[in-house]
Amino acid sequence: MPLLGGGKKNKFKVDPPKIRIEKVVVDRPSSRPKPKSDQPVLAKGSSSRSSSTPRPSSKSPLDRYKSNSPYPSSADEKRIERKRKAGVTPAAAQRKSPASDRPEFDKDSDNEDDGWMNLETRKRQRMGTADGRYVDPNRKLKNAKAFEIRPDGLNFIHAVQVASLDLKCVPIMGASKEDVAIELQYPSLQPRERYELVWGKDKIDAVEASIRIVRHVAEAYLTEQEAEPFTEQNNGIIRRLEKASNRNIQDLMGFKAALRDYNTVLLDLVEDGVIERNLDKRHELPRNLVAFILDQVYDRTVAPKVELLSKYENGTDYVYGELLHPFISKILVEQTKMTSEHVFVDLGSGVGNVALQAALEIGCESWGCEIMENACNLAQQQRKEFQARCMLWGVKPGKVHLERGDFRKSSRILDALKRADVVLVNNKAFTSELNDDLVRMFLDLKQGCKVISLKSFVADSKNAHNINDVGSTIFEVEECIYPEGYVSWTNAGGEYFVSTRK
Repeated sequence: MPLLGGGKKNKFKVDPPKIRIEKVVVDRPSSRPKPKSDQPVLAKGSSSRSSSTPRPSSKSPLDRYKSNSPYPSSADEKRIERKRKAGVTPAAAQRKSPASDRPEFDKDSDNEDDGWMNLETRKRQRMGTADGRYVDPNRKLKNAKAFEIRPDGLNFIHAVQVASLDLKCVPIMGASKEDVAIELQYPSLQPRERYELVWGKDKIDAVEASIRIVRHVAEAYLTEQEAEPFTEQNNGIIRRLEKASNRNIQDLMGFKAALRDYNTVLLDLVEDGVIERNLDKRHELPRNLVAFILDQVYDRTVAPKVELLSKYENGTDYVYGELLHPFISKILVEQTKMTSEHVFVDLGSGVGNVALQAALEIGCESWGCEIMENACNLAQQQRKEFQARCMLWGVKPGKVHLERGDFRKSSRILDALKRADVVLVNNKAFTSELNDDLVRMFLDLKQGCKVISLKSFVADSKNAHNINDVGSTIFEVEECIYPEGYVSWTNAGGEYFVSTRK
């Protein structure tokens, strides 16, 4: 039961809050020694590809992958199929690497900002995450099953199923009907996703999605050396995709050729075990990648049916609205400092956005409960697609439990609340009776549990109607302010409350 109108607004497609950037001049050595051939560009204690693997030439990092054809090739997919039929497991599925510190990423993938790469990804630091937040050392990020070939494939919603010529979209980049089909490899051994180079209002943009996926792979899954075929400034894959998609140039064959090279290079890295080893060393995902994966899920499940969320009744507890990704990330990571060992509960979870984000960004056990039928149905579709998307990206989220019905009567939710470390309730539009019921439920919370709400559960002394205010006896409350762009129903900022169980 989230809040108010604005159901048609995509949860993640919001302009971020404006920030001020000040330029700081730092003295640096004129040059730094080049790493030895057997030294990876990683944090201390990390390891990378074998020294026997040749480093791509800085002059032409894609030489060994190029072919004369500008069209996508399926040779690499046939190679996997032959191995599967022969009963051969790819090297990536055979090897296991010991976990150690996460990889160190300290160089921008591209000096140019094309609008799809935000400040956070451009300013990576040598240690910790891009924003300096705490990294949970107990978080296991790699999903081992993603690096096994599935004989029956993987069931997920391809982009072409929601944006295609058959769905009245129009070709872009001068493509003919025969030329619009493309496929994209993910950092796993799962099937490639099918796209069409088409345009339609509120539809998936295949060009933008392609470039962003390549960026995310280079930034989050590879060391600086391994990412060179993608990030080389003059003729790297990212630069070629950008040039080919330029509005004034639009080179369809060049764009498809760059994607073919991307698919080939990435598949080789997956089969060589490089992606697995790097994931073994990581314990967190960049925030922008978390948002992108959740956005992919939303665009394929909720967005095509978003009008169903507008069917609610104002003035009741049956209303809808969403807390956006930056807001949830601030709450879970910065304010409550959740880890993968914690339990999260969202009371009134809508289509499940927040529960899914907690499971992916934190890796924790995540619960949600919703009573509105349409929202529950979409939440189940999101959960199914979410699990498949995590498999595509090779990552393992925390366990997600989405309950249907009244959270006041759900035995599973009441049990989860007793173990919860963080509880979220978007109670801004809840009736006073429901908020009173919530306070009574919170009597069973363990000491130190934090409740995040948009309306305080402690009565204002000036307006208190009950001298025995239960909320004030069980909670220490901190009032906070969220900036503009943090909720779906308004661009304005507002107040929220962090209540800690005494």
